[in-house]
Amino acid sequence: LQDIKGTGKKGDVCEVSAGFAQNFLLRTGKAKIADNTALNEHQNKKIAEDFHYAQSKKEAEELAKKLNTVTLNYAVKSGDNGKIFGSITSAELAEQLKKMGYDISKKQIVLPNPIKFAGRYEIEVKLFVGVSAKLVVVIEQSK
Repeated sequence: LQDIKGTGKKGDVCEVSAGFAQNFLLRTGKAKIADNTALNEHQNKKIAEDFHYAQSKKEAEELAKKLNTVTLNYAVKSGDNGKIFGSITSAELAEQLKKMGYDISKKQIVLPNPIKFAGRYEIEVKLFVGVSAKLVVVIEQSK
């Protein structure tokens, strides 16, 4: 079952000519005949997908609540102007979160450029579609 350009998307019930169905759609496995069994199977699959989507979103929202309270502290060597030697990247933030018990990948951390100056930063972490958290990162100077 696949999307068919000009006919319908995967999961749609569409009416097509007998020749198109017999010679192309059914023969290549891109569609099924919409009998009661196939319709019930599709409906059950859709219900299961919706349930898993809702469950994943709920878990992401709970994780977001926890991450909103997290503060990551770094003490790094820096020059007199506050510019640190090296930089803090999303990979380092993800590694620090992993040590704290959070399973966050570096791709989920929205950090357009590595952090190069001491200070306090609020960084967005995208957890799921429409669910994100704000993470506080504090970079302190050490000499």
